[in-house]
Amino acid sequence: MNVQALVLDFDGVIADTEPCHFRAFQQVLAGVGLTLSAEDYYARYLGFDDEGAFRAVGSDQGRLFTETEVADLLRAKAALLDAALAGGDLLFPGAAEAVRRLSARVPLAVASGALRSEIENVLGRANLLSCIRAIVAAGETPAGKPAPDPYLKAVAALRVRPSHAVAVEDSHWGVQAARAAGLRCVAVTTSYPASAFADADLVVPDLAALTLDMLERRLSD
Repeated sequence: MNVQALVLDFDGVIADTEPCHFRAFQQVLAGVGLTLSAEDYYARYLGFDDEGAFRAVGSDQGRLFTETEVADLLRAKAALLDAALAGGDLLFPGAAEAVRRLSARVPLAVASGALRSEIENVLGRANLLSCIRAIVAAGETPAGKPAPDPYLKAVAALRVRPSHAVAVEDSHWGVQAARAAGLRCVAVTTSYPASAFADADLVVPDLAALTLDMLERRLSD
């Protein structure tokens, strides 16, 4: 396969921010009388964008939020996450170098359930924004992951066919989204074990371990 572009998830692939998201969700939900354990977050809700996660948790606990309630929850969670993201370098070890190395070979995009402001904040502080040709963030497509919409928008922005692009994901919801969009997919084991990724074309420990040569060899087998 001639890899013409890479589309990277953000949380769990570039940035080690999933624990920050969990704590923010947990605190906001506690304020409206709902509970969220780490086990449930990683098993059921990690793959959703913020709105989808709040609605799913509410539905599972017998609470149907109104549009106004969801908007309030989103604002509260964004404020908590902004404070957490201001705490320092949140990139995985070697992730910045990997982004620069990979972007020198092929165009890169980010397709994420995080807010654009969150993505740009972290990438900007790491001086990586110039390495990313396109960003597709939460709320910028009709549906979020595990629907294919974020990946379809990302490859359209890069002007490549889905079959010539490869996604890098840290969850089975993300792999499902990439596959549904027609991309091949690499999984990193930063959030889940390798056994969770039977549908991925390649599984690596983290983004730093991925090379384009390795990927092209594997996808040509």
